[in-house]
Amino acid sequence: MNRRLPATLLLWAAPAVFLGLFYFLPVGSILELAARTALLEGLTVNFWPKVVRPLGFTLWQAGLSAAATLMIGLPAAYLFARFDFRGKAFLRVLSTLPFILPTVVVAASFNALLGPRGWLNQFLMALFALESAPVRLVNSLGAIVIAHVFYNTSVVIRVVGSAWEQLDPRLEQAARVLGASPLRALREVTLPLLRPAILSAALLVFLFDFTSFGVVLLLGGPRFSTLEVEIYIQTLHMLNLPLAGLLSAIQLGITLLLTFAQARLNREKPIPLAPRVRGEGKRKPKSGAEKAFVGLSVAVLAVLLVAPLVALALRSVIGLEGGRGSQAVNELTLVYYRSLFENPRQSIFYVPPIEAIRNSLVYAGSTVGITVLLGFCIAYALKARTRANRAMDALLMLPLGTSAVTLGLGFILAFHDPYLGKMNLPWMVPVAHSLVALPFMVRTLQPALESIPKSYRQAAAVMGASPLRVWLEVDLPILSRAVVVGCVFAFTISLGEFGATTFLSRPEYPTMPVAIFAFLSKPGALNYGQALAMATILMVVCALGIWVVEKMQITETRAF
Repeated sequence: MNRRLPATLLLWAAPAVFLGLFYFLPVGSILELAARTALLEGLTVNFWPKVVRPLGFTLWQAGLSAAATLMIGLPAAYLFARFDFRGKAFLRVLSTLPFILPTVVVAASFNALLGPRGWLNQFLMALFALESAPVRLVNSLGAIVIAHVFYNTSVVIRVVGSAWEQLDPRLEQAARVLGASPLRALREVTLPLLRPAILSAALLVFLFDFTSFGVVLLLGGPRFSTLEVEIYIQTLHMLNLPLAGLLSAIQLGITLLLTFAQARLNREKPIPLAPRVRGEGKRKPKSGAEKAFVGLSVAVLAVLLVAPLVALALRSVIGLEGGRGSQAVNELTLVYYRSLFENPRQSIFYVPPIEAIRNSLVYAGSTVGITVLLGFCIAYALKARTRANRAMDALLMLPLGTSAVTLGLGFILAFHDPYLGKMNLPWMVPVAHSLVALPFMVRTLQPALESIPKSYRQAAAVMGASPLRVWLEVDLPILSRAVVVGCVFAFTISLGEFGATTFLSRPEYPTMPVAIFAFLSKPGALNYGQALAMATILMVVCALGIWVVEKMQITETRAF
């Protein structure tokens, strides 16, 4: 152990500097500003209402969204855990896609489906010869809740569904033999065993809804302001950094408490499970009630998950022309995609959307490079089972429990030069993205690294291979699949990151999510269409990323 200690410390050097400089320093700057603000202005009458109002709405919408998500997600988890049906594998992949989609894509999808120019309103206006959109769901609390349900149902399916699949079905069968009805067996046997998983999923969903930014900003409108949105407004529009810092500190404290509570729940284990045959407990629906449940559940998931994405893709190629109301004419066109490459007014200040795509690709590539280098260092360092390593591993997860908007504000406070403006911030965009992507890379690499038998390396060393050659010809080929999966996660996370990027990117160097938000905020059919075209491109890239990850995992499972 003593021989390995210097090597472990050396491996931790770069990640520790990275976390200290780009996470703890920005967070410390926020806490310092918040403490100073609370001391100077905390006793004023008009100050605290500015904090209580967004905090109250944030908690309310997060609780409402989490409850609605559980209402949809728990039946879906039971569907995947206990039934086999045609198209199940495809529906499982489809249910994962919303969670990895950028928030601006989700908002654009619901705008294309339910917005004033959305398909639902277009259909109703044509059907009843109406002059204006009858459904005004956008800029309402309902739109926020529906988008959050779409976004987070996959969390409940994955967390609760996986736990449900692992439960021994013979426990429930024994209760039925003893005379319990299906409902009583569910209430007194299954749900108590699933309680840690359900609570963990509920906390995760609440955390994601609590820190939601793009969905609230784009679908909520000016009437609804969460902590995230208020931090954004106070920083970039009102230039009120003291209030923004205090709001960020409050949000940071709550999110970290939720993260620690969720981690504590994950350590709770249900009763020991007996070994059983693979697939035991799953069956094809037989009775009329089971067939109705499966059919209805699949239909609800298909409508919830597919309709917004299809609406987005169709609206990006079917232009809205001819004015407003009943005079609107839908026709097939690729003008929105062609306009991504054009500067219609030949303005020297105009940034073509293709530049935003190029910027996003550059930032994503840089993020992949940073996370791969740091991820390898951390994964090899964690091979040593020490208390210090466990502490560092926990610290590594902290950025996942920190709002991206809070990180963006922290970067401004820590690195902003009042004399140079924001000239020193754009290069930090991939750094901020790497903070979020790095835990995914480590969690992908670490299990693969631990699965390599020591005898492989020892045999190569006995045959005269140097340590570098052992790594290149033994470790790296085995780790290659995990590296690809980690790179896909890092790439897609960077492409879709919106919160921190709004603070750090300059107007002349926008990313795809920032450009989508800018186009959605402008009037005109062309701006709207360009936003949907870019959102569709982003959606396709994320879908390809999910497909690569799933394919890699399936291939690896078959190999072993």
